[in-house]
Order: sequence, then C-alpha cells, then structure tokens
Amino acid sequence: MDALQAEILKLKAEKDAIILGHNYQRREVQEISDFLGDSYGLSVQASKTKAKVIVFCGVDFMAESAKILNPEKVVLHPNLKSKCPMAGMVDVKGLRELKADHPGAPVVSYVNTSAEVKAESDICCTSANAVKIVASLEEEKVIFVPDTNLGLYVQRYVTDKEIVFWPGYCPTHMNIKVKDIEALKAQHPAAEVLVHPECTPEVIDIADFAYSTEGIIKHVTGSPKREFIIGTESNMLHRLRKEAPGKVLYEVPNATCPNMREISLEDVRDSLVKTQHRVELPADIIRKARVPLERMIRAGR
Repeated sequence: MDALQAEILKLKAEKDAIILGHNYQRREVQEISDFLGDSYGLSVQASKTKAKVIVFCGVDFMAESAKILNPEKVVLHPNLKSKCPMAGMVDVKGLRELKADHPGAPVVSYVNTSAEVKAESDICCTSANAVKIVASLEEEKVIFVPDTNLGLYVQRYVTDKEIVFWPGYCPTHMNIKVKDIEALKAQHPAAEVLVHPECTPEVIDIADFAYSTEGIIKHVTGSPKREFIIGTESNMLHRLRKEAPGKVLYEVPNATCPNMREISLEDVRDSLVKTQHRVELPADIIRKARVPLERMIRAGR
C-alpha cells in the first residue's frame, strides 16, 4: 500500500466514511473502495450503510442516488467531471411530453438518469433487473428511458408489452463493435463472449451471454470454461482477474469510459480532507425520486 492509499484509509476512519466504487473505476480507486459493484449493488449498499459519510466513486447519477437513499448523510462525489453522458440524454421536459403522448404508460427509468428524471418515473431498474421489472408491470405499454439498447434487450424477453423507447445510449458500449469481437473470437475460438446489455443488438446477437457487470463476474467465477471475451468497460477486468485468477480474459478494443476514469486517488483524498463536492438535492426531488429507487431495490436482481 502506498502513502496516498494509507492516507485515504486513515481519513476514512477519522470521518466515519464509506467508499463505494463502481466496477468501471480506475484500478487504484477500486483498491481503496469498501464495496465494488454495479449500479444495483451499490444502491443496495448505500441504502444499508451506517457510515456518516459516503464517498461515491462513480458517475454523477450514482452519487445522486446515494443521496436520495440517505438524505441525512453527507454524500461526496470526488470529481464533478465524472458525469454519465447517457444520463444527460434525457430531460424532464421531454419526458413529460412523452408521458403526455402515452397516458397511463408507467415510466421505467434506468438508474442511469438524473434525480429529476427519477422523480418523474414510476420505477427504476438496472441492467441486472430490467427484464424482471418490465415483465412485472400490469400495463401493456411501458415507457423506457433513456437507453434504447437496454430497452431492446428487454423487449427480447418481454414480448407481451409495447415498449416506448427514448433515443439514448452509452457511448462506451456503442464503441464495442461486432468486427472487434469476431476478430477476438477468431484468435481465441474457445473463449465465451460475455457482453453488457447496453451493447447494440448486433453485438448481443453474436455474444454467448449478456449480463450486468455483476452477472459477468458471477458467470466467469462459476463457469468451467477458462477463456472469456469481456464486452464491457475494460476496467472491469481488474476486478475479474482478482476474483477469477485462473481464467484468461480478453479485452475488447476501445471499451473505455473517460467519464468513469476522471476520479483519481487524489480526488478521493481531497474530498475527504475538505468534505468537498457534496451532493445536494431539493427535498421534493429526494422525496419523489426515492419511491422508484426503493421499488427497484425491493424488486431485487
């Protein structure tokens, strides 16, 4: 452990803080996180923690979700540049107009959305439970925002509902191309192809499985197979290699999220020293957005 990591751990103890890290964070940030996970897993941890301070190493909407679930706690987002471009693709005005066009259709909001959009939603979901949540709704029509690719993935399994899509996408997963996976598969024919549901339908079609990041980890660690092509943000391979040391993992080219990589150890240290970059949200937004988030958590994976 280097001096900066040791300083962060000391500060964390002094401030009664917990560090939550997304699977796409830099390796060194993963190493000092108390919990690593996907959006669902980290939401659950945020809802359970007894710590006074939450340092959320992820993009902006994740830190907002932690604040919504813990309005009485201090929630710190170490680097304000770490924003999710997909979350920025949907706005409240446009969503209200879409709701007016489809009266009675519940809004399923991917957790990759702003607090304001969550406040306009009926239930949130993650890639781990999107199929389960949409299938559970009684209505025949559902509005799904903002990720069209995840919505199309849901539609594969939920065929008895009309899904109204919002035209959003994850730039990182859009960069995962069929040709790159096919090239890796030609080099490593024994490797299973695991991709994230935010990938395009064409990529999902040629994959062996599509899972959330936690689903990918569970599959790799439990599979008798030895080789895997991993179609999601490449920082995920760091955790995978630690948890499945006997497996051989191949990284898909260009699968990097610059926004997730904005947060450094120095940012984490400074946020704790100065209690800076507090997440603050209006009380009415917290009250309204908490309902769909808690529904998501109760639904489970």
